[in-house]
Amino acid sequence: MTAATRGELAEELRGFREVQRLSYACAEAVAAQLKPGVTEREAARMQREWLYARGVKDWFHRPFAWFGDRTAFVDFKIPLQFFPTDRRLEAGMPFILDMAPVYRGYTADIGYSGCLGLNPMHDKLLADLKEHRELILREVRERRTLREIYEDVDRLMVRQGYANRHRAYPFGVIAHKIDRVKERRWAPTLFGFGAQSLKGLVSDAIHGHRDGWSPLWSPYKFSDHPPQPGLWAVEPHLGFRGTGAKFEEILVVTDSADPEESAFWLDDDLPHVRRWAETDVEGKAA
Repeated sequence: MTAATRGELAEELRGFREVQRLSYACAEAVAAQLKPGVTEREAARMQREWLYARGVKDWFHRPFAWFGDRTAFVDFKIPLQFFPTDRRLEAGMPFILDMAPVYRGYTADIGYSGCLGLNPMHDKLLADLKEHRELILREVRERRTLREIYEDVDRLMVRQGYANRHRAYPFGVIAHKIDRVKERRWAPTLFGFGAQSLKGLVSDAIHGHRDGWSPLWSPYKFSDHPPQPGLWAVEPHLGFRGTGAKFEEILVVTDSADPEESAFWLDDDLPHVRRWAETDVEGKAA
């Protein structure tokens, strides 16, 4: 990768980093306002209003919120079950806030896991996600196929004693590609998903099928290829009985021959990464 290419990439990534940080700032702000009795629908609306007030006009998908055993997708069988409900938050309940705004033409898709009060099981799930972040990056740099990496994530979850909950998503995806989106005055949504973003994903799927790759990172044969260069929103999702936790953030994949430049997380200054760093410091101090 030449210096010019690195410069162009850095400029392009700046916009994606900005919207990802904006999304996590929204998640932290809304999480700080959650209290017993708030419903999933209210939490989703709080995310939308926070982002609208800061200039977001379009979406890859509108915000979701899941409380209690819905964080582990217990008994989820149809896509409509993912949408926010009137489930009310209670003390000790885990929650997940998930949003994918488009800001100034750049897209992010993030997942923020929290808990209203103390919940040791939830704390353990969050701590154990660190190993998944490390495994995914390492194996992408090794140019393993998406399908192989998915299976290794599965095996790690089993060793940790957890269930794979991202398998409940449509097509069982652990990640999907994201890209720039043209800014338009009118940005309609379809079943909660931005029309422009869906159009881009479908276009990627058509081109990828022709060239032997998929924009969806799944356990199925169509993901049996190395990661395609671009940006991937990655979301390993652990479940233990009625408790679920995940992170979702952008992984950058390039065609560089240098392993460290061939793949890297877009940003290490994110809530879950800071949490792990603080825990490591506390562990060494003890």
